[in-house]
Amino acid sequence: MAIPSRYRGIIDDHCQGKMVVTIEATDGECLVIYPLNEYEDIQRKVEALPSYSALSKRLKGLFIGHATDVELDSSGRILVQPTLRSYVGLEKKVVLVGQGKKFELWDEDVWNAKRESWLNQESTEEEIPEEIKGLSL
Repeated sequence: MAIPSRYRGIIDDHCQGKMVVTIEATDGECLVIYPLNEYEDIQRKVEALPSYSALSKRLKGLFIGHATDVELDSSGRILVQPTLRSYVGLEKKVVLVGQGKKFELWDEDVWNAKRESWLNQESTEEEIPEEIKGLSL
């Protein structure tokens, strides 16, 4: 999978092309790709979660247990393991979505369905967390 050229220099400067691919542990519908140093910070926080919590075990098993080191090659590509591709159903067409300090890698059909669901989802003021209410986009 190729990383868009506009990000390659940033990735090279930030983490020398060393990244980690793993399963997105919230709903497991996509893969996440972190610069190695960003992943290591999050991994420490996840490892510190209580081991007796079912949610913590899920997070550790998916997020840490499936983490795979990758490196950008000279053409700006990374090799995503077949196990990870299979887990989230990545077929021929994929979508790479920038999410600040990480990328999400989606099967195109799954991404389109998820995006449509989000766009059609109505929310009420009561459902919006306080942190988001004060956010100006």
